[in-house]
Amino acid sequence: MLIKRIGYFLIGVSISSVGVYFFWQKKKATFDYGMDSRTLKSIRIKKRFFSDDAKLVMLNSDIDSTKIATILNTGDVDFGKSNPRQKPCAEYYITGNRELENVSLYVSRCDSTATIEKIIIE
Repeated sequence: MLIKRIGYFLIGVSISSVGVYFFWQKKKATFDYGMDSRTLKSIRIKKRFFSDDAKLVMLNSDIDSTKIATILNTGDVDFGKSNPRQKPCAEYYITGNRELENVSLYVSRCDSTATIEKIIIE
C-alpha cells in the first residue's frame, strides 16, 4: 500500500514539474537569486554607457556591444576585486565565460545608469 502511494506521489510530482517548466518557459521568467545573477541583472536593466577608455579598447580589438552583453548575461562577478558598497555608484569587476574568459569589465552601477569604465583583455 505504501509503495502505491509513493508511486502516485512521484507520478504527480513529475507531471506537475513538467507543467510548471513549460508554464514558466512561456512567460520567460527568470530566477535571479544568486549574488552574481542579481548584480548582473541590475546592471543589464539600467541604461548603459561606455567610458572613453572602454570605447578605445572596443575600437582597437574585436570587442563589440554584443560581446559586452554576453558577458553581462553569463559572466561572473569577482566581489574580491569589486567595491559594491561605494557611494554613490557601486563598482563591479566582471569576468567573461567560455570564449570570452580573457575579457573582463569594470562596471560602475549607479541608480539609473551603468557605465562600462574599463575593458580588460588578458
